Amino acid sequence: MQFDYIEENLIRLRQKIKRVCEVCGRDPKEIYIIAVSKTFPADAVASALDYNQLDFGENRVQEMLEKEAGFRDRIIHWHLIGHLQTNKVKFVVPFVFLVHSLDSLKLAQKIQQEASKAGKVVKCLIQVNTSGEDQKSGCEPKHVLKLVKEVSAFENIKLRGLMTIGRIMENPKDENERNVVRGNFRALKELYDEIGSLNIERVDMKYLSMGMTSDYDIAIEEGSNMLRIGSAIFGERK
Repeated sequence: MQFDYIEENLIRLRQKIKRVCEVCGRDPKEIYIIAVSKTFPADAVASALDYNQLDFGENRVQEMLEKEAGFRDRIIHWHLIGHLQTNKVKFVVPFVFLVHSLDSLKLAQKIQQEASKAGKVVKCLIQVNTSGEDQKSGCEPKHVLKLVKEVSAFENIKLRGLMTIGRIMENPKDENERNVVRGNFRALKELYDEIGSLNIERVDMKYLSMGMTSDYDIAIEEGSNMLRIGSAIFGERK
């Protein structure tokens, strides 16, 4: 299977991000692109890597483990963006660049335990459920500051920011739906700024992970500096 189209998709995506940044007065260099490679084969990852895309996001630990094994001789940053079960923590601790989905004290305790055993410091984002949807993981906004303070006590976890998934839009051009997503993102940015202003030890609000293929323009306008992009890079999933 040929993945030559990935280069064109990456170029097009970076151009679009640049245009959005120009309109809202931001520097495109401060936007990190996480290429969400879930369900796509290792060859697709290799193709994107060849075009200087270093950050890759996976939803499932098992799939990330299978792909990671084939790239140990390359510089590559693996991001776990899906729900992390406590019994899978030990598998990702040795190599994960960033866990986007820390959403409970129980999970933090397990990450601390496994990271301490491995002599690692694991960088994490707190996942926040800003859309209030029951089917989504994430800490409730009102409990985020409490969780941040609890996690900051763990020596083997470095909190680097916050993550959210906006409400999925049925029609990405519908202004009402876009405004709902905008509200989800704005709520996270407010939390991010508030926590950043408190100068909590071992908490460095560097990454604001929000925005996917359907809504990354809104996310950039609302302050995101980390986008999780799948289909705009790899194509539609079967």
